[in-house]
Formats: sequence, structure tokens, C-alpha cells
Amino acid sequence: MTLLALVTASAVGCTRGSQSDAAATAGSGKAGCPAALASAKTAVKAAEDVNAPWDGPTTGPKAVPGKTIVYVAQSMTNPGVSGAAEGVKEAAKAIGWTMRIIDGQGTPAGIQAALSQAVAVKPDGIVLSGFDPKSTAQQVAQANAAGIPLIGWHAVGTPGPSTDPKLFTNITTKVEDVAKISADWIISQSNGRAGVVVFTDASIPFAKGKSDLIEKELATCSDAKVLTTSNIPIADASNRTPQEVSALLSRFGTKWTHSIAINDLYFADAAPSLRGAGKHGNGAPFNIGAGDGDPSAFQRINSKQFQAATAPEPLSEQGWQMVDEFNRAFAGKPASGYVAPVHITTADNSGGKSSWDPKGYREAYRKLWGK
Repeated sequence: MTLLALVTASAVGCTRGSQSDAAATAGSGKAGCPAALASAKTAVKAAEDVNAPWDGPTTGPKAVPGKTIVYVAQSMTNPGVSGAAEGVKEAAKAIGWTMRIIDGQGTPAGIQAALSQAVAVKPDGIVLSGFDPKSTAQQVAQANAAGIPLIGWHAVGTPGPSTDPKLFTNITTKVEDVAKISADWIISQSNGRAGVVVFTDASIPFAKGKSDLIEKELATCSDAKVLTTSNIPIADASNRTPQEVSALLSRFGTKWTHSIAINDLYFADAAPSLRGAGKHGNGAPFNIGAGDGDPSAFQRINSKQFQAATAPEPLSEQGWQMVDEFNRAFAGKPASGYVAPVHITTADNSGGKSSWDPKGYREAYRKLWGK
């Protein structure tokens, strides 16, 4: 997952076994924040809707023919990056373009070499997927000088056009929306009474900013208490999370009813300690991520194993959007300005799938392009 999109989520499970004690403190009794609870429930209900009509652009240029785009990947082992790449590949075929992937292999040198190679083949457009363009400033400058439009996927922290670095547009959900809906899910699922552990990586400004926004939203409900914020660098998560979770269980016991993390991977690493402590996979603490929603997160959610929900990115849809944005650039039109709405996936609405793939966008883009 990209450092700028290090986020995932988990949703509601059944309440039995080890969750019974926690039920005494969470989800029981009258909520201390009726207004915040009502607002959260409304927002979560909308975000869980899998049949909401697609709300993307309804106008745009017809397909500009014969274009070639290069997708420079941070690493194709990154589920978000590879998922978005599949969307681009599918959309490029639909519009009639040539698409090529160059894998940066997940290292700074590899990404720089991949983007250098992309610029050298003189494509019509280049995707910067999952890495900070400032880490490839020289190559970005070369592309800009050559007049090659650049589109980012999770390349900078906000969606839309960027002047520094110069990007035609950047595709990502809004961190503010993801943070808010993830916190609202906890408020709603707990009926406004929760003891929450927040997992973050304070070494990444984007991730720290996201967890700060999560805590701000939780604070709108007086009975949704943040027990502690656990700062574990993503790079150290597999080593540090199990020991940290054991310490948190010892420290907070059944007061710990919910967790929220800036990336789903924390819950993969937390599971062995939770299981070892006798916790049930579909009981407290109920875990939600705030981000990409990779296949492993969906697997945990669908099997109700220590993750209840995720706020996933619509990766394939974002791939199609990238192609549409390039088509606008090639036609001399501005970026669409579209940002996909936040979604929450739980075992109840996932349909057993391993990704979030909204309805309607393929047909809508084909219609725009005259395909």
C-alpha cells in the first residue's frame, strides 16, 4: 500500500464469547452523544450502500484515438497499486489505447529508473502510482518539459490537479472523508459507547494527519473514548504489533472494545495476539481500517477474523477514471474534478468479494467516450 494511502478498515461482527464483557461498556445503555450518534448512523448507512448510483462525470470528450500510456508502479506487489493497474488496463482496452506497466520494484532507485524508462519511450501519458513524485523530481521535470501529462494515483495527499509537483490530476479518496466515516462507523457500531485504540504511524505526516482526524471525529461523541494512540511505524508493524497488542490487552482489558488503524495490515499482525488471548474473531475489539481495502482485509472481514470493516478504495473504478482523465488532457480539456465517495465494507455487504467494485462506471465511461 502506498504511504499516502496507508489506510484500511474493518466492520461489524456478531457479539458472543469474549465480547460479552465488553458489551457491558460498549453498545449498551443510552448513548451519551445522541446527536453525534444519529449523524454517524446516517452517514454509515449511506456509505454501506452497495447499490448507490454512480455519481461520476456525465459529460466529457469522445475518445481521442491511438494513444499510449505508461503506468509506473511503486510496486506491483502492492495490492492497491496492482488493483488500480488492472483498472487502467481494462479501461485502456475499452477506449482503444496501448497501455504498458513498468514496475518500480518498491525501491527509490527502482522507481526512479522506471520513471526514467517511461519518459524515454515518449508515451502520450504517464501514471505515477503509489509513490511521492518529489522522490522522482528529476524525472517528473523531464516529463513536464516534454509535455507528457502526468496523472497520480495516491501520489499526493489530496485529489485533483497539482501544481507542485505538476500533475494533470491525482486520483484518491479524500483523507478527511475516510477518517470521518471510519470513526463514525465506531460511533454507530458501538451505539455511541466505545473504548478505542488508534493505530498510526507518526513518522508519515499523511498517516499522522489521518489519525488526528479520526480522533477529532471520535471526540464528537463523549462516550467514544480514545484509550490510547499506538504509534507503530508501518515498516515495523509485523515485528511490533503482536507485542503491542498483548500489552494493550493487559493494560485495558474489556475497556478496549474497538480499534481503528490507518492501514489494514495492523490487524493482520494483531490477530495472533488476540487469538492467543482467547478473543474471538467476530468479537471485541471490533477492528476497522481507514484506507485501501486490500484483498487480505476483505478475507479477514468475510471470515470474521479480527477485522470487521474497511473503508476501501474503488481500485478498478479509479483505473477507469485515470484513462478518462488522460482523455480529457489529450482533448485539451480540464480534469473532471471527480472524487469517489467513501464506502464501508463489512461481511454483511461485501458479497464475499475481495475488493470494492461499484456499479455503473464502466457503462458511464464507455458512453462518454462513444465506445
